[in-house]
Amino acid sequence: MTHGFDLHDRLEQRDAQNLRRHLEVAESVSARTRFADDPKGEPPEFGDEEIVFAANNYLGLADDSRVQRAAELGARTVGTGAGASRLITGDTQVHRGLERDLAASKGTERALVFSSGYAANIGTIDALAPDVVFSDELNHASIIDGCRVGASETVVYDHCDPDDLRAKMATRAADVDGDEQWLVVTDSVFSMDGDIAPLSAICDAADEYGAWLMVDEAHATGLFGDSGGGVVQKEGLSDRVDVQLGTLSKALASQGGYIAGDEVLIEYLLNAARSFVFSTGLSPPNAAAAREALRIARETDRKTELWDTVATLRDGLATMGYEVLGETHILPVVVGDRSDALELADRLRDHGIVAPAIRPPTVPEGTARIRVAPMATHTADDIAQCLDAFRTAGTEVGVL
Repeated sequence: MTHGFDLHDRLEQRDAQNLRRHLEVAESVSARTRFADDPKGEPPEFGDEEIVFAANNYLGLADDSRVQRAAELGARTVGTGAGASRLITGDTQVHRGLERDLAASKGTERALVFSSGYAANIGTIDALAPDVVFSDELNHASIIDGCRVGASETVVYDHCDPDDLRAKMATRAADVDGDEQWLVVTDSVFSMDGDIAPLSAICDAADEYGAWLMVDEAHATGLFGDSGGGVVQKEGLSDRVDVQLGTLSKALASQGGYIAGDEVLIEYLLNAARSFVFSTGLSPPNAAAAREALRIARETDRKTELWDTVATLRDGLATMGYEVLGETHILPVVVGDRSDALELADRLRDHGIVAPAIRPPTVPEGTARIRVAPMATHTADDIAQCLDAFRTAGTEVGVL
């Protein structure tokens, strides 16, 4: 009899299912960089330069000199780490300034910064402690885990289907006597399908049953709306969404997440969200970097440059015969079989393009895909090389 863990066997199972992942070391976070595969030495031996179409650094700001200078200034003037929970000694003017700017970009009374978007989702759903959470079936893992952490019952509705949401709310209302607190949670932009939730119709359903609505704008922050406030802002729904979540780690090129909402919500969360209360505050360099990235995103043409790149890639891939999902800056190229997707990703690497294969359980079985994520800093030559690589690699693998 044994009570331990056979992790070798678990890894072998992942290998057999083409589900094992590996780490690579990148030389930089630029649109063009070099990689070292599981380096043992120091410094690592990097390979040839490749073009990255795999990062969430959508505006290409992670290596922008202005953002780097802001991070350096934050470290020099405040320190490299917050040193404690923000409720103890870890709160600074850098954090407060970032939160003011985030609230302004979202059009809300206040914002509260967490150490990550994951922590913001888990902490907020747990702190609100609804009786029932109605969750889109393709919501991010951090939302799913947020539902699991607390004692809430979770009802999953069909992806981007407000009619199914309304039907399940009606069923619940008919089955339960007395009052309950309900929370509807959805991503605005779905990271693996690249589609946008029908937020206006979801607002209508939530309003009909008096439920609160929480929208995760992780992949929309900085990219949609006049001030980069996200899809909620773009569609004029700020007054109808109770809880707005955003991230600092994608288009804003830093680290951390935040919740934006009214004064009472934020005051409650800074007292009740365990992932905020019991975590060291976001580092001052990260807060300063995110604040500068937000300024750049609001005041420059980076978004226009990104959307132009997206249109060129989408049209080029579709013309070749690829099935390209979505309607956003995320371009999921559906392959189907996980082995074909892995081989296609490998062949793309042979042609200097880094675009990962996304496999189950991240996406449903039979829908393995290549997730193409352009940056505003990709050049015309980068785009041309990407399209050439997809044409050649697709023919080699037999998916075109």
